[in-house]
Amino acid sequence: MPLRKSQQYDLASLILRAVFGGLMLSHGFPKLMKFFGDEPLEFADPIGIGEVPSLVLTVMAEVGCSLLVVIGLKTKWAVTPLVVTMCVAAFVVHGSHELHDKEMALLYLGGYAAIFMLGSGKYSIDGLIARR
Repeated sequence: MPLRKSQQYDLASLILRAVFGGLMLSHGFPKLMKFFGDEPLEFADPIGIGEVPSLVLTVMAEVGCSLLVVIGLKTKWAVTPLVVTMCVAAFVVHGSHELHDKEMALLYLGGYAAIFMLGSGKYSIDGLIARR
């Protein structure tokens, strides 16, 4: 039996959240582990706020917000810092580089834009809260 449009929408939202949120965790966790290692904290400072604040904000987005996106809690709010982070990566960090250097950030940016537009869908914590 084919899925109804609303079911397709909810399933698409779940897939996007799981893929983009889940895969971003693989980028965020190594950055999070920098706080627990013996090495001095070193990180890019693309917006001029300092290395450590840049790392903290990036970890908050790539780990904290990604977890919220995966479970579908406050999804539109959670995806916003990820959009900003990917814009900084694509247009500031890799701004003068060739397309292949900024491609991953642009792909994530597109996925996060789609998640923002779709919302969290039925298969999410937000969806559970809305049904109560």
